[in-house]
Amino acid sequence: METNVRGRFAPSPSGRMHLGNLFTALLAWLSVRSAGGTMVLRMEDLDPDRCRPEYAQLLADDLRWLGLDWDEGYEVGGPHGPYSQSERTEYYAQCFRTLEEKGLVYPCYCTRAERLAASAPHRGDGQEWYSGRCRTLSQEERAELERTRRPAWRLMVSTESMSFIDGHIGHYEEQLHAGHSDFLIRRSDGVYAYQLAVVADDGEMAITQVVRGADLLSSTPRQMYLYRLLGMTPPTFYHVPLLVAENGRRLSKRERDLDLGELRRRFTPQELTGHLAALAGLLDRPEPVSPAELVSQFSWSSIPTHDLDVSNFFHTILGKS
Repeated sequence: METNVRGRFAPSPSGRMHLGNLFTALLAWLSVRSAGGTMVLRMEDLDPDRCRPEYAQLLADDLRWLGLDWDEGYEVGGPHGPYSQSERTEYYAQCFRTLEEKGLVYPCYCTRAERLAASAPHRGDGQEWYSGRCRTLSQEERAELERTRRPAWRLMVSTESMSFIDGHIGHYEEQLHAGHSDFLIRRSDGVYAYQLAVVADDGEMAITQVVRGADLLSSTPRQMYLYRLLGMTPPTFYHVPLLVAENGRRLSKRERDLDLGELRRRFTPQELTGHLAALAGLLDRPEPVSPAELVSQFSWSSIPTHDLDVSNFFHTILGKS
């Protein structure tokens, strides 16, 4: 059993949270509170084109409305601040320099169109396979390309397999270099990529437990690799089911699927928590309950490992007046 648990919820303030985001937040909160641990709220607002301060404020308000609090982080502060990624770029730069000094990064001049033409279909975590074409460029070739293109930067990955024990679903293993998948750690506009930032943050903030959606499961071996390269201790990961709509479609902020604006108009916090708890297997049927009332009965053995169909929310529950 974990001791001195430090968990986190680290959403991207790129829109209003939807039901799936809230489901993950509830499970992360219950897992930490049932272990008597510390909960951290971090804003993953690296992308200035998508993330807005007003969304971060709405996100915090929605969490508090449901009854989910945090001990460190956004609007609360703490010893590991700042707690917004947009304010942590110098720390990411330090991590980047560590990898650069080890000779593990290289500039990539490929355009998005070129990358897609040379790649397999996108992975579930949004990462694309990369051909590795820029890995072996000569200094002369790099100098010529740099005259017209600003490079992104990629991490060289090894041919080994990385495995770990997920606290919820068990053993998982993946070959790092399948498909020459050297991955981006800094974009051409200078923005640090998710994979580097999330590892740097969780490591520096001494996070011991990460609860997140199963769509990020395949990111974990690459993150474990980064933890090792940066000399950091990885947390225990718990990947939870995705909530899906008709035909298995993932819920989306962009589509405003069951977002908190709509849900707050139609449910009390206790009603919505009851529906989420029933989906999670913590209640036999939906009934009003607060998150605090679920802490004593929380168990990972109750949580399903398969995607959960919430199309009834679209067709039945949201018909409630």
